[in-house]
Amino acid sequence: MPRSGSANGGVIGKTNKTSFGKCTVTSITSTGTITTQPGTGVVETLIIAGGGGGNKARGGGGGAGGMIRCTTANVCGATPYPIVIGGGGTGQSGGTFDPRPAAGANGNNSTGFSLTAIAGGGGSANISTPAAGAPGGSGGGGAGQGCATGGTGTTCQGNAGGSGDAPEGGPERGGGGGGAGTAGVPRAPGPTNSNGGNGLANSITGSPVTYAGGGGGGGPGAGGCGGAGGPGGGGAGGNYPGSGSPGGNGTAGSANLGGGGGGGSYVSSNPQTPGSGANGGSGVVVVKELNKASGVWSMQSQFSAKSQGTWPAFLVSIDYLVVAGGGSGGGGAGGNRAGGAGGAGGYRASGYGPSPLQGSALQLEKGPYSITVGAGGAGGEGGPNQNDGNDSTFSTITSAGGGSAGTGNAGGSGGGKATTGGPPGHAGNTPPTDPPQGNPGGGGFSQGAVPGVFAGGGGGGATAAGSNAPPTAGGAGGAGAPNTILGPATTYAGGGGGAAQGDGTPASPGAGGAGGGGAGGKSNTAPSTSAGTSGTTNTGGGGGGAANDNGPGGNVSSGSGGSGIVIVRGPSAITFAVAPGTNSTSTHPGGDKLATFTVSGTLTIS
Repeated sequence: MPRSGSANGGVIGKTNKTSFGKCTVTSITSTGTITTQPGTGVVETLIIAGGGGGNKARGGGGGAGGMIRCTTANVCGATPYPIVIGGGGTGQSGGTFDPRPAAGANGNNSTGFSLTAIAGGGGSANISTPAAGAPGGSGGGGAGQGCATGGTGTTCQGNAGGSGDAPEGGPERGGGGGGAGTAGVPRAPGPTNSNGGNGLANSITGSPVTYAGGGGGGGPGAGGCGGAGGPGGGGAGGNYPGSGSPGGNGTAGSANLGGGGGGGSYVSSNPQTPGSGANGGSGVVVVKELNKASGVWSMQSQFSAKSQGTWPAFLVSIDYLVVAGGGSGGGGAGGNRAGGAGGAGGYRASGYGPSPLQGSALQLEKGPYSITVGAGGAGGEGGPNQNDGNDSTFSTITSAGGGSAGTGNAGGSGGGKATTGGPPGHAGNTPPTDPPQGNPGGGGFSQGAVPGVFAGGGGGGATAAGSNAPPTAGGAGGAGAPNTILGPATTYAGGGGGAAQGDGTPASPGAGGAGGGGAGGKSNTAPSTSAGTSGTTNTGGGGGGAANDNGPGGNVSSGSGGSGIVIVRGPSAITFAVAPGTNSTSTHPGGDKLATFTVSGTLTIS
């Protein structure tokens, strides 16, 4: 890691304890210890590192501190545990142009319960041959001179910083620092500002708070504004104040949110005093005790606690796989000679799958829980007959139905666009979840490099976006995610393939994505037509698009989306019961209990 530094680090505040429901939540803002309550066996943690400092003179914004969210740990009651709160990195002071450091200082790591959130990377300096923004939890932004690249982020904790502007002579605005939710914004031609990357909201404290936003890039000397800080405490980049004035300073990242510091602006005339980069914000550790008891209870105190709803609950750690129904493909009709594909249903899981997509296990009380298994969107003839998939739910987890195709809709994964839509396809991860539940669809193709060929975009999948249609084929569906919650690996939530139609020119349909995505149809010789293939049942796969030659063959049907599935896994000491009997229970070879829902019903934990 590049050098670290801390102007405001360590922090800076007192420990705050609150209670809601049957859980105790402690926000720790200074290095020390937390002593768990007697009887606590499991805690949920949110760990935010200190953000990186911004750099001077159209410098890159600082990257946000790394974010470890909703991670559970087994603990012993009435035991102290060490906590380290990372301070924010020092921003580079303006002063004169020289010396020019390679990067603003990184923030400092935050640690707790054997977990380490990585410090945010510092922003890059404005020199002719600048180094990249520093890597970190989220990477620092690149400087505005020399096309400096942004620093890389840490997998599952943050994102890369944005790159700086064009070589010397242009506006030369610094790139935004990366945030926990999105990468820092690179400087683009025109008036676009280099904003810091967005942070992520988390409700561990009982209400949503956004953490770990990237710092905005510093403004250019040719006139213009610095980038805005990313939501989640990112500091803004400095604005150019006008000829004859010193450069504008960046804004510091917010304390205890892990925001990156903003970069300072350049100046174009005397006095030659560049704006200063700002300090990154300090981190925080939030601890939620999930199984709180308090030693010996009198009969009176037991009665009072039970009547007030504060009696400690018996909580069980439950893993889940929740996949929504896939969206349908688009029909080939009229101007939409080749329909786009349906997006996969949203994929959410707490384990047993690809590490970037893993959420936290649920801590649940014994009792009944309603489960909804979303149906796939129905395909049909013609462009208007396309439908989104339906949501699947278990407890607090909702996976959104896949977006349909044709004109395209957003969803768990987005639908691909028809031939008349053009790129890009429609958004996935809608509404947004953390980790993301899906990816966008691909764009369509209409008589571009190959006259007479029309092709629809592929639907998004759980691990990959749907492909844009190439010149002579429908776009392939995005790949789904493998999951071993039942034991053997099964892949879920693949996007559908786009259709293709060629007037005298061979055209190939798009393949469905791994995980139940249906293939697109094709039509190469009038008046032949071809329907799209439906997504596989209980995988959440998107439906394939339908092709049509716009001739006497008439309309054909697009593929329907595959229905979703809900699978629940718990420890051997508990019992699962399911209704209706169409759903099933089983025992894993390791002893864990399993419940598989292929239709909506009720799970009872006892």
